[in-house]
Amino acid sequence: MKQYLELYKGELLDQVIPFWENNSPDKVNGGYFTCLDQYGKVYDTDKFVWLQARQIWMFAMLYEQVEPNEEWLKIAKSGAAFLIEHGRDEQGAFYFSLDQKGKPLVQPYNIFSDCFAAMAFAALNKIEPNEEYATLAIKTFDNILERRDNPKGIYSKTFPGTRNLKSFALPMILSNLTLEMGALLDDEKVSSLVPAVIREVMEVFLQKDSGLILENVNLDGSFSDSFEGRLTSPGHAIEAMWFMLDLSQKYNDEDLCQKAIDTGLKTLEYGWDKDYGGIYYFLDICGHPSEKLEWNQKLWWVHLETLVFLSKAYAITGNNECLQWFNKVHDYTWKHFKDPESPEWFGYLDRYGKVQLPLKGGKWKGCFHVPRGLFQVWKNLEKIK
Repeated sequence: MKQYLELYKGELLDQVIPFWENNSPDKVNGGYFTCLDQYGKVYDTDKFVWLQARQIWMFAMLYEQVEPNEEWLKIAKSGAAFLIEHGRDEQGAFYFSLDQKGKPLVQPYNIFSDCFAAMAFAALNKIEPNEEYATLAIKTFDNILERRDNPKGIYSKTFPGTRNLKSFALPMILSNLTLEMGALLDDEKVSSLVPAVIREVMEVFLQKDSGLILENVNLDGSFSDSFEGRLTSPGHAIEAMWFMLDLSQKYNDEDLCQKAIDTGLKTLEYGWDKDYGGIYYFLDICGHPSEKLEWNQKLWWVHLETLVFLSKAYAITGNNECLQWFNKVHDYTWKHFKDPESPEWFGYLDRYGKVQLPLKGGKWKGCFHVPRGLFQVWKNLEKIK
């Protein structure tokens, strides 16, 4: 695997990050354009708050962990200033989307705007300690915890009291966000939160009989035989397993480490398209037709997060199955998602590996999974002896 190190590092620093540096910043209003076509041209000026926050985090993280590049700091601070001025409602919840100048477009129905805002301001505070950044990160994190039993609040579409489900997405992201918040959280809060999050991920959503993770379960953790209850997302589950690996290393938990590797490998075997290659987006755990019309598409983030998991697991344990899978997923990912004509990667393929949308950024794809994945794999490969 180590022969890939310079490939991932070079792709990140020479191709992907310059693409976002050159095309994304809104030099008039602040913040970033994320709707970029194949060659980096802006095709829509709406600003999606969770993608704004992810890009703040990305450039702050690179400044801290790669090099103190002043242009990266400038880009991160521009996004932060934009969100501080325009990003929140009166209760402090972060909107889903804004127009180019910062006027709200979509209400804060999606708690992940808050999750990535907390992550962004915590990262900025690491490189440029600032009371406003720290306070905003902590308050936003506390708001997330207050909302976690009912994340959508008044914006929920479900009828109360009939089929109450809880989603895997929030405990999954909290397992990473808690580490990202770092020293901003007091030890007591972390010591109570982390075990609860690990239990949710590895015992409540992870099914004992199948060894697979469900996207939704009943409030008591039991199985719901419904479209939502049968839904699995292999990429989501595998991404969560590298979060679990990070927690296992921080807390020296060998059992968690092995369970995360076993779960990730089982999920990958389950989610791999054995006819055409690549990892399915969604599957029904009972084998029924999925409610998701895009179930058999192949998405960029699913494959990059899988490469992170496999490289991290191999670096920790030397597991040969992880090595074999890494080579297989690497070959598919670089063949199908990397654009041979222009920097950055395609995001959306059909089942057969054909590009469906040639965009490099949009409402859901921004400056995050590709660069974070490349960075993580690069750093994992450096650890291999």
